[in-house]
Amino acid sequence: MSETYTVVLLVEQALSGADAAQVRSLHEGLDADVRYHVLLPAVDAAARIEAAMGAVGGDSLTGPRIPLDPEAVETVQEESERESTNDLEATLAALRSAGATADGTVVDDDPIAALSAAVSELDGREAIILTRSHVVSEFFHVDWTSRARRNIGVPVLHLLEHENFDEQAGSGEGVTGL
Repeated sequence: MSETYTVVLLVEQALSGADAAQVRSLHEGLDADVRYHVLLPAVDAAARIEAAMGAVGGDSLTGPRIPLDPEAVETVQEESERESTNDLEATLAALRSAGATADGTVVDDDPIAALSAAVSELDGREAIILTRSHVVSEFFHVDWTSRARRNIGVPVLHLLEHENFDEQAGSGEGVTGL
């Protein structure tokens, strides 16, 4: 029986089939059985409503804050949970279609704390973080990848969603090291 090599993935949104195939290609030559555990952070309903109100309401400095309606927050929270669960299921399906063994969970807490806990609990051998480009947070090293590198004891690979390896390497973004 071969050893299991667990890779913990932290994803910002549902992976496409191309993203899943790219992730899977990273581990094709390993002798061990590779297992992927996906963490997908849930969207915060209150933050979604506040962002929408800010976009509609204009400059928050010029007018009073409107208190959040608890029923609206609950409705958006239910929608967010459903959306997060659907995104996780789509990601797992994409990984499985690419030939991977995959499971996962929606994360309600700090994503980096959840990543660190999952690496520990599952004896994760590496972590892969897939995000959109976040230039400002990456510049100040407060992005998920920088935070993960400071907090977990395994190699961390950062990939940009919806870009292949050539696109990422060509612009200096994407793969930021092991």
